[in-house]
Amino acid sequence: KGIIFIQCTLEEVEFTEADLTNAQFDHCDLKRASFENTILANADFRSASNYSIDPERNKLKKAKFSWPGVSGLLDKHDIIIE
Repeated sequence: KGIIFIQCTLEEVEFTEADLTNAQFDHCDLKRASFENTILANADFRSASNYSIDPERNKLKKAKFSWPGVSGLLDKHDIIIE
């Protein structure tokens, strides 16, 4: 809980079943990071990039996302956002 990642490359990291309440992902690259049954309450992804998180399989209450990055919450739907 409350962990802060600053300017990290977190590629292919496994966050399954982790409690990342209040975590901050400050300018982090989360390419192919795995989030499954992860608690992300109040987590801050506003400056993070390349994440793919399924809102139906993770707890996202009050999590923060930037407008361009929010598309990472829709990846499972295989839709095109322009």
